[in-house]
Amino acid sequence: MSEQDKKQSGGDEGSYNAVPVKPRRERLPKQPPPRVLPPWKVILHNDDVNEMDRVVEVICLLTRLSKQEAAARMEEAHKSGSALLLVTHQERAELYVEQFATYTLTVTAEPEVI
Repeated sequence: MSEQDKKQSGGDEGSYNAVPVKPRRERLPKQPPPRVLPPWKVILHNDDVNEMDRVVEVICLLTRLSKQEAAARMEEAHKSGSALLLVTHQERAELYVEQFATYTLTVTAEPEVI
């Protein structure tokens, strides 16, 4: 290739002066923010069947409560008849009810009044 051809073609063979093209982003339609699920209370009830240590053990096994927190909830349920274990959404609250029932502990779930 002659010098004049190189000048007309834009330079040496194999080199280009191309500018990278960014891919176009498709705009998604605006969606409303996710709906916040209403809170549900998970309540531990006192019973005369289970040993206190076992109740604490099961609470720790099924929830994220520490041993001290679990013992405080168990003590409250023992003295007053029931204690709030935690607040979550309905589906998880119902799952906790089923899980505690497998360990013969009485737990109920009810909507939290806001």
